[in-house]
Amino acid sequence: MTDQLRLMAVHAHPDDESSKGAATMAKYVSEGVDVLVVTCTGGERGSILNPKLQGDPYIEEHIHEVRKKEMDEAREILGVKQEWLGFVDSGLPEGDPLPPLPEGCFALEDVDKAAGELVRKIRSFRPQVITTYDENGGYPHPDHIMTHKITMVAFEGAVDTEKYPEAEFGPAYQPLKVYYNQGFNRPRTEALHHAMLERGLESPYGDWLKRWDEFERKERTLTTHVPCADFFEIRDKALIAHATQIDPDGGWFRVPMDLQKEVWPTEEYELAKSLVDTSLPEDDLFAGIRDNG
Repeated sequence: MTDQLRLMAVHAHPDDESSKGAATMAKYVSEGVDVLVVTCTGGERGSILNPKLQGDPYIEEHIHEVRKKEMDEAREILGVKQEWLGFVDSGLPEGDPLPPLPEGCFALEDVDKAAGELVRKIRSFRPQVITTYDENGGYPHPDHIMTHKITMVAFEGAVDTEKYPEAEFGPAYQPLKVYYNQGFNRPRTEALHHAMLERGLESPYGDWLKRWDEFERKERTLTTHVPCADFFEIRDKALIAHATQIDPDGGWFRVPMDLQKEVWPTEEYELAKSLVDTSLPEDDLFAGIRDNG
């Protein structure tokens, strides 16, 4: 059955696929599942976050090409397929009040029209399962929120031949499940934080937990824990491939690998919609599909 299983992960920018659900994807690839990452924007307005590369004139001038090359490398590491939707990065507005979003950016696109581009991908690839972000974007970046919006419209629209005619968008198809990535969840963060302190190590999560309390962040329902610890090294290697975005000496990598695997060997998801019967909690994104194919 695995040669018929297909997973689509819809992300806002290059690097999101490596920081959210990458070990899960690598695990499924190893099992023969066909995995496609759809990247909505080119990440053109993303800041250069790696201090070692800041101020590089070539990178600053050719950021679109650089990030595309990074995505190519990460794709090869994860073993996934990857396609672009072709929208323009909206950037992360900062200030009070927030400045207007730049004209022509992804977050200002018509939702139904932008979803149509994703409908084409869904009808072509025919995934049973789709992963994306929750209604808050995981965090409130306008491109993440827009990614959520178009994915949910496309999940329904892929089978709607009136809204998206087959002649233009390809044969109708109905995905069976859609999940929200919830890898950055409080139980995981607290477990790793306390495990670091118990070992006498400095935890990178102290400030995270303080901000959680300050902003009274809503706790999400974690329905699905996918065991994928054997693929954490691949996840980190793919993330480091996005060199402009990730400092290999930064906080992402301060928790020892053996501690991660022992304390929290899974990646988490929230089942948003399912057209198949499944029992919660799950340990497989294809629960209810493998046995009914």
